[in-house]
This record gives sequence, C-alpha cells and structure tokens, in this order.
Amino acid sequence: MSDVKNQRDPIYDDAAREAVNIANRLAEQDPDADLWDIADGLLAGAVHWWLYANAPCGDRSCVDCESVQTAELRLKELQRLVRELAEASEYFHSPNDTNVAHA
Repeated sequence: MSDVKNQRDPIYDDAAREAVNIANRLAEQDPDADLWDIADGLLAGAVHWWLYANAPCGDRSCVDCESVQTAELRLKELQRLVRELAEASEYFHSPNDTNVAHA
C-alpha cells in the first residue's frame, strides 16, 4: 500500500479536494445541518470505497495485496492510513483541545 507522505499522483489531491468540496457544498446547502453528520457520511462513503478499491486481487501470492489479504488485515491497513492522514492534517491539533496548555 502507498505511503501518504510519498503520494505523488495528482488524482490523490483531486480526490481529497473533491471530498472537501462536497462537504462544503452540503454544509452551504443546509446551514442547519450538523457538520458531524456531514463528516460522518463522507467518512462512511470513503471507507466503503476504500474497502472496495483495496480488495485483494485473488492471487494468494500477490505481493501487492499482501497487506490486505483478509478483512482483518484490510482493517489494520485502513486504521494505519487513517492515523497517518489524521496526524498529517493541519486540523489534527485544535486550540480547543483539552490537553492544550493555556497561558
């Protein structure tokens, strides 16, 4: 599986940008919508698509599919990727986090 930090394919940036655009559009269309509901819906769709796109090819000796050969391995890979993406996000830390010291 690819490492997010080494991602060079422009389709990666396009897909991420489109996801944010969809969320912004939904929030603008319904100002009373709960932003968490929008985010959870986008995440549900992204997880669904990721699992579909990362299904093993069926060749038990395929080196590319080694990390996703079982449901448990796919979940582990997905969790690793989500952690990596979250930690790389400019929104990972918030000034309102309860563990942030305030002077």
